[in-house]
Amino acid sequence: MIQLAVAVAVSTLAAGILGAVSLRRLRTVRLQLAAFGLLAVVLPLAAVLLSGWVMFHMGADLKILAVAAGAAASAVAVALALASSITRRVEILSRVSALLAGGDLGVRAPTDGPRELAELGSSFNAMASELESLFDARRELVAAASHDLRTPVASIRAMLEAIEDGLAQPEEYLAPLQEHARRLGTLVDDLFELARIDAGALSHELQVVAVAPLVESCVRGVEAEARARRVRLDRRLGVTPPARCAPDQVERVLLNLLTNALQHTPSDGAIAVLLDADDDHVIVTVEDSGVGITPDAARRMFDRFWRSDPARAGGAGLGLAIARGLVEAQGGRIWAEGVASGGARVSFTLPVAAAP
Repeated sequence: MIQLAVAVAVSTLAAGILGAVSLRRLRTVRLQLAAFGLLAVVLPLAAVLLSGWVMFHMGADLKILAVAAGAAASAVAVALALASSITRRVEILSRVSALLAGGDLGVRAPTDGPRELAELGSSFNAMASELESLFDARRELVAAASHDLRTPVASIRAMLEAIEDGLAQPEEYLAPLQEHARRLGTLVDDLFELARIDAGALSHELQVVAVAPLVESCVRGVEAEARARRVRLDRRLGVTPPARCAPDQVERVLLNLLTNALQHTPSDGAIAVLLDADDDHVIVTVEDSGVGITPDAARRMFDRFWRSDPARAGGAGLGLAIARGLVEAQGGRIWAEGVASGGARVSFTLPVAAAP
């Protein structure tokens, strides 16, 4: 009979271990803990019933004790197995967090197991990927800024050395020195502007204004250059509701888009400025008949220091990045796309002013 009691105890223990393995397959920690509580009740109850059956048939206290001990051991085994499973996953998250804090940006957490821990791992991986992207962007920014600063500084140094050695007169290099100083000042101002945008410290006063006069003013501002380049300027300004925006920043964005369009539109080409609206936004579009843009260029043209032709002289490639920051700071968005007939189209939106 002792063998029978031991068999009952071992069976109860095996049932507890099997239950622990089954609990680990549940999708959430909450379900695992709830199932563990249910198992902790069912196993002792089953042990009590088995104990009563043994007592009724054999009348042996030792056998009853063995069955009860087996049930208790099963509950302990289930608790230890479940706690070990959860603890192991938490320890893995702790290790990868320490690696990330130590500078290993490529480390990733496992995303299996219960739903809560899987979601925690996914959130950690998303954070790690974002940090990796930010550090890559910072390295690219430093490299690009260093390149754009190095060129004019080297030219200025060479001209000053030529003047010091008597190889040139100061007035010969006065104009190029002023031009390099202007370029350096513009680059520093643009970098400072981007830093303010990133820090959320961009100061602007949103006003309720009609957008059409702003667009008309910007178009008039580039008419002389367009005429000199023999580029036709068209206006298609639809009736739109007032927008809530910062007028000076809208003009800055639109002038930047018009200047870029003029640079990429050949002689006898055309640039059209369109003004439209939907239920929530006023839409401003600049469309040119230039060489067009590829999908990759449309995606990357608002990145900092990006140029469609790196060998081409010109600005530092910060104008469109600043334009995106200014538009988004006012609650709008900006995007670019190619035109089927050739050329490019760049649009940005401004929020429609709420009715009083």
